[in-house]
Amino acid sequence: MDVYAPDRIRNVALIGHIGSGKTTLNEALLYRAGVIPRLGRVEDGNTVSDFSDEEQAHQMSINLAVAPIEWKGHKINLVDTPGMADFEGDVLAAMSAVDLAVFVVSATDGVEPSTEHYWLAAEELKLPRMVFINKLDRDNASFERTLDDLRSKLGSGVAPIELPIGEGATFHGVADLFRDKAYVYDSGTATAVEMPADMAEHEHEVHDQLVEGIVVADDDLLTAYLDGEVPSVEVLEATMKKGVTAATVFPVVCGSATRPIGVDRLADFIIEVGPSPADRPVMLTAGDLELAIEADPAGEPLVTVFKTAFDRYVGAISIFRVVSGTIRRDDHLYNHRSGTDERFHTLFGLRGKEQLDVMTLGAGDIGAIAKLAETETGDTLSKRSQPVGLPERRAATPTLATALIPVSKSDETKMADALHRLRAEDPTLTIEQHPITHQTLLHGMGEMHLAIALERMAAKFGVAVTEEPVKVPYRETISRPVEAEGRHKKQSGGHGQYGVCRVAFEPLPEGSGFEFVDATKGGSIPKQYLPAVEKGIRQAMAGGGKHGFPVTDLKATCLEGKYHSVDSSELAFSMAGRAAFQEALSTAQPIILEPLSEISVIAPSEFQGDIMGDITSRRGRVLGTNTGPYGSQIVTALVPTAEVLRYSIDLRSMTGGRGRHTVVPANYQELPASVASRLVDA
Repeated sequence: MDVYAPDRIRNVALIGHIGSGKTTLNEALLYRAGVIPRLGRVEDGNTVSDFSDEEQAHQMSINLAVAPIEWKGHKINLVDTPGMADFEGDVLAAMSAVDLAVFVVSATDGVEPSTEHYWLAAEELKLPRMVFINKLDRDNASFERTLDDLRSKLGSGVAPIELPIGEGATFHGVADLFRDKAYVYDSGTATAVEMPADMAEHEHEVHDQLVEGIVVADDDLLTAYLDGEVPSVEVLEATMKKGVTAATVFPVVCGSATRPIGVDRLADFIIEVGPSPADRPVMLTAGDLELAIEADPAGEPLVTVFKTAFDRYVGAISIFRVVSGTIRRDDHLYNHRSGTDERFHTLFGLRGKEQLDVMTLGAGDIGAIAKLAETETGDTLSKRSQPVGLPERRAATPTLATALIPVSKSDETKMADALHRLRAEDPTLTIEQHPITHQTLLHGMGEMHLAIALERMAAKFGVAVTEEPVKVPYRETISRPVEAEGRHKKQSGGHGQYGVCRVAFEPLPEGSGFEFVDATKGGSIPKQYLPAVEKGIRQAMAGGGKHGFPVTDLKATCLEGKYHSVDSSELAFSMAGRAAFQEALSTAQPIILEPLSEISVIAPSEFQGDIMGDITSRRGRVLGTNTGPYGSQIVTALVPTAEVLRYSIDLRSMTGGRGRHTVVPANYQELPASVASRLVDA
């Protein structure tokens, strides 16, 4: 492909709920642009953007995929994104790299949960948006019903610029409200015809509403319009483009990706009213400063990496956007996060899995490079003299975890590296070596997200693991003060071992941890042995109390002891400290502490009662409620961690997928006796 000026580039993400037809629309755009000879099908596993083994096996998009087309002297970089909520990380990554999001909405199903969620994310980013109402050729399709749904769920600014000609089996074209023209696809391609008589009156009415809605945003245009001057199509489109770029106006077009009808018109409108990189500077940070970086091909070279993929043959592939300057093969750029000078040995474009050989990429364009040494998703590469980075952005928060056990010794050796590479490819995944349960935990966005990650680990990196339930990190503490003596005496020829200590134990407030106090007098225990007493007690606490859980929140005061000038040692007093702790547990009435998690749930208001009732049934305590965007409700609560390990699954079921939540560790509280007895029995 040629090098395009920034104003001739459009970077576009296709976003929507699973099953809305994003990947098929991506195929249709490639087909209309002459890139592919025929449409692939998701069900057949032969689409350009769903090329991974996992995507073909599960018949759905799992990763973002880039596919450029050339259209009427412009380059459109299409970024197809997953629709399933589990793969939110790639959707947010795509949003960070594009200038326009085309939301694909099914005319049979309307606005679905993921569409609402990602619309809100785009709003927070002030990302320009369009809507493509898809599947108008299906039974029970309705443009008007879907348009009403868009307006009620996504708010103001939704503006139709096309109407369908027919619906369901009779759908065969679209009416362009800008031009007052009809386009039918009876021969497979668009043919301009007279407006059908049965829709002419309605079309003119909606056309007038569109014109009035556009001119009201421009005082000069409005004055001329009120004086009877009808603005040209070019003026209307230029004015609408300002609203689209400002993310205040959201054009709605329509069609069918499978036939394909209206897809070429969508490409036209992307060019005509969609912003280019020249219209939207990229915001970066330099220390405490925020900088707006223009897409200047002659500027300092600067790229941002928004996705890392692993290819079994070439290794890590970094997909990036050129923010500024012109990038050429064999250029050197500096990664300020890792402190690494990176050489662009190879440079290519991507069309699905196909690598398109390029020598140069200009400002605003999207490209890829293989085998960068120390570059990760989210990194910015520039000249050493230009230390800039991406500002903090909304990130997907993992909500479900599984515990991993390597199948063999070989798998155990390779597992850490495989998990690291998985996370480099998908930063939404997080890995934790839990300090209390000692489990290796993989956190993700849902069951499917975790299942796919383990499939990748086996297929790409040759590591097999089994799963086990996540253990709850219970703890223990004592409920009453006690004194206990610890004695360690051993004689086996030569030097023996001798150490005695008397220790007072008392409970401390929740979260205090452990405190050790030396209250000995008269040298009953030499000073050099007191740290050993403390060490022994700490080791015994970590080893578990009466019920096997680590002990915390207690104070140990060493009162007195005995020693032997020859047989005493650090080991002896460490063992004495252990013995004192074990003796104290028998009379200190130990109790189990359970961890609490603070959860924040956002869902439509009609689910508030169900959510609060469910929280109460989980022994949770609601802390408060607030009003969220678009009339949603945010419920914040403290809930025992054991009760929310799989909450994401239950919440989706309870709200039909329209509820989301975050969970963070909070504090500990005493486990109720009835629950503790069941836990001990188990």
